[in-house]
Amino acid sequence: MPGDIDDDTAAAILMQGLTANHFTTETYAIQPGDTAVVHAAAGGVGIILTQLIKARGGTVIGLVSREEKIPVAKNAGADHVLVSAGGGFERQVRELTDGEGAQVVYDGGGSATFHSSQLSLRRHGVHAYYGVVNGNPAFRPADLPNSILLSYPSVVDHVPTREALVRRANELFEFIRKGQVAPYIGGRYALADAARAHQDIESRRTSGKLLLMP
Repeated sequence: MPGDIDDDTAAAILMQGLTANHFTTETYAIQPGDTAVVHAAAGGVGIILTQLIKARGGTVIGLVSREEKIPVAKNAGADHVLVSAGGGFERQVRELTDGEGAQVVYDGGGSATFHSSQLSLRRHGVHAYYGVVNGNPAFRPADLPNSILLSYPSVVDHVPTREALVRRANELFEFIRKGQVAPYIGGRYALADAARAHQDIESRRTSGKLLLMP
């Protein structure tokens, strides 16, 4: 690690930061003026993803599961924040985009959000679906609306070699140095309390990244 990146920042940002960098470059390269919908915008990936989209000149519509998470998403840079724990948000997204829909939706919500994410996209928009841990919906290619593109992005394809890992990590560190990206550490737990940390994540009470301290 570079000497100017402290241990807490490195632990809180590296994996999820590389994931977010993958999403905003190779999955869908954010351009100035693009609108992106970010699921779990107050979560570990969502906060960094929002910051990277803003740094690249995009507009963020963030989705959070609870009202109390709105300030966290706003502080990360989200232009609009909607409260939604499942589907049904597509109408609001279209209203915020003058009926056009977003260029890209970064969807970690699983099967509950799959269809609404697609209906939130404009023609030829990109549905970046990484919510497989929350369920894989069955669908037919002919069900995809508006000629959208469906992607299952895996960070392994972003850093397939050590050279790529070093290059992509340095891109992320440069955003940190410029003050455009910073992790939000939502809690620190003793290693012996790892089970409680997992319970807190599952309850959706947490925001940002949780650190286990040895």
